[in-house]
Amino acid sequence: MSDPIKIDYTALGSLNLHATLPTRTDDGPKTLVMFAGPDLALGAATKSLLGAEGGELIKRASTAAKFKGKPGQTLDIVAPAGLSASRLLVIGTGAEASGDDSKDVESKPFDLVTLGGTVAGKLGQGAQAVILVDFPRAAGDLAKAAGDLALGLRLRDYKFDLYKTKKKDDAEEETATSAVLAVADVAAARAAAAAVSSVADGILTARSLVNEPANILTPEVFAGRAKELEALGVEVTILDEDAMKALGMGAFLGVSQGSAQPGRIVILRWNGLGSDVPEGHQPIAFVGKGVTFDTGGISIKGAAGMEDMKGDMAGAACVTGLLQALAGRKARVDVIGAIGLVENMPGPDAQRPGDIVTSMSGQTIEIINTDAEGRLVLADVCWYVQDKFKPKFIVDLATLTGAILVALGQEYAGLFSNNDELSERLVAVGKATGEKVWRMPLAPAYDKLIDSKFADVKNSGGRHAGSITAAHFIKRFVNNTPWAHLDIAGMGMSSPANEINQSWGSGWGVRLLNRLVADYYEAR
Repeated sequence: MSDPIKIDYTALGSLNLHATLPTRTDDGPKTLVMFAGPDLALGAATKSLLGAEGGELIKRASTAAKFKGKPGQTLDIVAPAGLSASRLLVIGTGAEASGDDSKDVESKPFDLVTLGGTVAGKLGQGAQAVILVDFPRAAGDLAKAAGDLALGLRLRDYKFDLYKTKKKDDAEEETATSAVLAVADVAAARAAAAAVSSVADGILTARSLVNEPANILTPEVFAGRAKELEALGVEVTILDEDAMKALGMGAFLGVSQGSAQPGRIVILRWNGLGSDVPEGHQPIAFVGKGVTFDTGGISIKGAAGMEDMKGDMAGAACVTGLLQALAGRKARVDVIGAIGLVENMPGPDAQRPGDIVTSMSGQTIEIINTDAEGRLVLADVCWYVQDKFKPKFIVDLATLTGAILVALGQEYAGLFSNNDELSERLVAVGKATGEKVWRMPLAPAYDKLIDSKFADVKNSGGRHAGSITAAHFIKRFVNNTPWAHLDIAGMGMSSPANEINQSWGSGWGVRLLNRLVADYYEAR
């Protein structure tokens, strides 16, 4: 992968925009980045640093370029007269929200992570930039704002080019972008950025796992990469197929038996509470579907687009990235992460439509469609987690159904839950992070659609309400544990490009669940 962006900090009060700018190296052109709102509104520090001459320069350039300071709008000035920069970038922030006018695009919520991504996108590869962390509209804690900007810079900068052997000849393409954030309080900004950096690490790990080809990232290799989290203090246990057989995990093993690659279940535990746990303590749990490649098995998929099925492990990638983020920032929480890693192939030993398997729970399952394999994996992993760890709740993530794409497109993940409080919290943190979820219905009439004539349950209820019946299937294997299922088929892979993600694998869900933990379940 390309060298990541390099980020440093300097004191805003020590800057002189008309003298030498502080960048990480003395070579190459330097870009100065500042923020403006409507009517060229500037932050107080920016206005003071620019002086009358600099302010007049921006006013003239904005008139020519019709720059209005709308969110994400850019004014790009080359060789700005009177400033010690070879380029001046002015990024629009929009206006403050006022009254009930929140639908106005110019007064939409101030998303500093997205703003950081916008800056990185405009800088381009190899730039050296000084970014003034000073805004024309309220940004709350400016140290936290610097951390959020840095997160956006890193997320936008990410590229997955590990397997490209022919690099571009342009030397600029081989040079890492660097940014110095000018802040009011350097020590506070560094502290805020440290925790955010761990979240960025987790997101980028999840992206890279999703982007890997399936011939490289087999279940065993994925398990090995998850085991690397031991370096951060995460406890890692790997169950092989002999262990699964002993536990009676017939649903999981039914999927695995068609492949030459043996399946694995990885249990990750980050206990940031240590021995300081209250009486009756319960961990919280996250479960991820990790089908490292999905052909559909005997019920084989069409050839068109099957290459995308290397990303059918995005749920497991998210859980791995989440545990990395929590451990990296030393979160005060006890968390279980469980990922079911398997390859769904139509080998000579593959299960057939009409087969009946026995899950760890003892429930028998009629296989209607071998391409409905993810729910079989989750059935045994969820049952294992609720039985062994007795968690406060389980949230599972899975690229489970194409039907959720038909319902919600790629704007929202589908949320299904047996618990209103957990659902409301997921919706709230979805709005806060931009990783949005939409609650879908569960009802007895849907559950009846997966009753089987020959077994306790069947693994497909047909085309109608396909995402809902898939969720009902998983619900039968969580017992009475509070539970939420996130169908991320539209979010985890082949994601639309945006200001903070230009990658095929988005790392979706790490920010969402990290925020869920931080806001509601982390010890203070």
